[in-house]
Amino acid sequence: MALWFSRASRRFRASPFCVALNSSPSFKPSDPFFLKSPIIASKTLETLHPHPNFCCGRLFEFPAGKIIPFHVTLSIASISSTSALTNGTENGENRRGNADKERRSKKIPSSSWIDLYLPQSARPYARLARLDRPIGTWLLAWPCMWSITLAAAPGSLPDLKMLSLFGCGALLLRGAGCTVNDLLDRDIDTKVERTKSRPVASGVLTPFQGLSFLGFQLLLGLGILLQLNNYSRVLGASSLLLVFSYPLMKRLTFWPQAYLGLTFNWGALLGWSAVKGSLDPAIVFPLYISGVCWTLVYDTIYAHQDKEDDLKVGVKSTALRFGDLTKNWISGFGIVCISSLALSGFNAELGQGGHIIHF
Repeated sequence: MALWFSRASRRFRASPFCVALNSSPSFKPSDPFFLKSPIIASKTLETLHPHPNFCCGRLFEFPAGKIIPFHVTLSIASISSTSALTNGTENGENRRGNADKERRSKKIPSSSWIDLYLPQSARPYARLARLDRPIGTWLLAWPCMWSITLAAAPGSLPDLKMLSLFGCGALLLRGAGCTVNDLLDRDIDTKVERTKSRPVASGVLTPFQGLSFLGFQLLLGLGILLQLNNYSRVLGASSLLLVFSYPLMKRLTFWPQAYLGLTFNWGALLGWSAVKGSLDPAIVFPLYISGVCWTLVYDTIYAHQDKEDDLKVGVKSTALRFGDLTKNWISGFGIVCISSLALSGFNAELGQGGHIIHF
């Protein structure tokens, strides 16, 4: 039977004598921990009952009564070291907990490459554009890459210049979208645990600074858009309506994730038009629908982490709309996503064997 001790040694000197056991209270003097020497304590025992003030393992009290002597070997050094270890562990955990609370109270974000390589003045802007979280940029860029690749001539690689332009455009547009979102949602973000440390919500940046940074990003994005054909310039500029209105959708509908899908997958239309100069509805519309359903899948899953805060604040999401039926809904969206993607490839006459690519 394992015998272990916790708390300071004063518990062992106090009467009644208490020991902590992590197994059954039934024991006999023949059990392993009833050793013969040296005799450190000989106490009386009539009954064993749990001590009400001990919460770790089991603590049993030995009250005075009929004398039933037994011998327990206790190592004073072991008691002291165990108590010190326990107290040290508790103190360490308390220090870590206090540090975490202090970090949260001071709204200090976790360290990343931004903290290591960027100057102090640039860090809030980088966080505002979510440069330390590139997954959003990839999610915005992939539909563009799909469309540009489908628009490539048979047997040829996709246009590398277009891929580069759209990659930079995705980075800038995603940053601009996050900036708009943080400016419009700054009052809500302060009430949500996950978002209250964002630069505008935490007060690190003022709304004017955020607005100025938004203008800078849009100016760079305009420089990329002007390198496309006229049809694509108009089509690309029209996406700004979706970008600026998306943050408002969570206040109006339970389907903001669908609206995000319309915004994030606009590149499925724009990539094709940038190469071809026009749209082929039979190819790009199924590709666009596929991307929208894909966004509904991943962003509904993502929205589940904010359900409790969303209910408190009063905003809406597909996570709240679907509830316990979320798996059924996202499974359906996944089926539509794959089916539409296959239809787009079929209409683009992508053969089973593919084409020989000429380098």
